[in-house]
Amino acid sequence: MPHLTLEYSANLADEKSIGQLCNTLAQCLAAQRDGEQRVYPLGGIRVRALRCDQYYIADGRPDAAFLHANLKIGAGRSGAVKKATGDALFALIKQHFAAEFEQHGLALSLEIGEFSEAGSWKHNNLHARFKT
Repeated sequence: MPHLTLEYSANLADEKSIGQLCNTLAQCLAAQRDGEQRVYPLGGIRVRALRCDQYYIADGRPDAAFLHANLKIGAGRSGAVKKATGDALFALIKQHFAAEFEQHGLALSLEIGEFSEAGSWKHNNLHARFKT
């Protein structure tokens, strides 16, 4: 973990812009520290974007757009660590869409949820790549 999923309205941005945002957010997750310790293992970082072609926002005006980010992390991190992660990610999202925010209706949101170890299954050889 962490897994960050971005859902966004098709009228918000092109693939290049969203790809750049995914890269920036992945780097942000990799940079999170709790003291000297990395908060999130590199082998667990996933950032993906889902374009929503069908949507209705507020009063239905065609210039309204949205992006919702859902970060799922393993349980056990402190509230301070979760807040620092959320603040860092959300600042980057707001910065990325600052021009769009000034030009038309835009709803940006982020939520963080925790996976339960009892309720998730994993098969991953990516962590081993970073042990050397």
